[in-house]
Amino acid sequence: MSTGAQVTAWRPALEGVVEVLHAHFPAHAYPSHTHDAWTVLIVDEGTVQYDLDHREHGLAQAQVSLLPPNVPHDGRSVHPGGFRKRVLYLAADRLGGEGLVGAAVDQPEYADPVLRHRLHQLHGVLVDGREDLEAQSRLTLIEERLQQHLRQQVTPPPELRDPGLAAELRELLDARLPTGVTLAEAAEVVHAHPAHLVRAFSREYGLPPHRYLTGRRVELARRYLLEGRPAAEVAVLAGFYDQSHLNRHFRRMLGVSPSRFARP
Repeated sequence: MSTGAQVTAWRPALEGVVEVLHAHFPAHAYPSHTHDAWTVLIVDEGTVQYDLDHREHGLAQAQVSLLPPNVPHDGRSVHPGGFRKRVLYLAADRLGGEGLVGAAVDQPEYADPVLRHRLHQLHGVLVDGREDLEAQSRLTLIEERLQQHLRQQVTPPPELRDPGLAAELRELLDARLPTGVTLAEAAEVVHAHPAHLVRAFSREYGLPPHRYLTGRRVELARRYLLEGRPAAEVAVLAGFYDQSHLNRHFRRMLGVSPSRFARP
């Protein structure tokens, strides 16, 4: 590793993501290599130049790069100051079959602000590591958009509202407030594609499923706090990881901590 390089890598508890990498390389240049996963790359500082299958490409901060599995590529900074990047490595079977590898080789960069913003949001969730349903929902929409790029169908026809499906998901979330439900489980229960499920719910109720679930958990926590239960116990009863997780969402929603909300 080059002098001054800063690298953080981990495997999140999110099905389909085999690794997350955040790195700052002041001078490092990657030699030619391959991955057994899809590489989804965004650059936060600098500009990256790379060769993919013997063709030269460049990645600026406004773009997203998708490098296919098992295809050689390298990487280096265009400018002397180096570059800062964030990478998701997706399991090889997440975006489709071998037929899409060629599409990624032909066009690995996408100037897609929506996709880039969704990736930025997902990285933030993965750093936190506590918002399972949010991470699953964001990844589902990211993978769908990447598949649309690979198939050159980035602007699909608008979908009709599906209030019945949205109501089914809301009932399921309400029934499993403390324990929660994964997006895959919810999609199986209501017999819908995960991406369509997220969009249908968001369109019908004005907020995504993970935000609805968090809000309902905060409401449940309020009731327990008003019963005089301690915040550490309330966090578990309401479905949060721990008291700090409860504190963060409670303060964000109500402007005060749980300890200051309920009168003694």
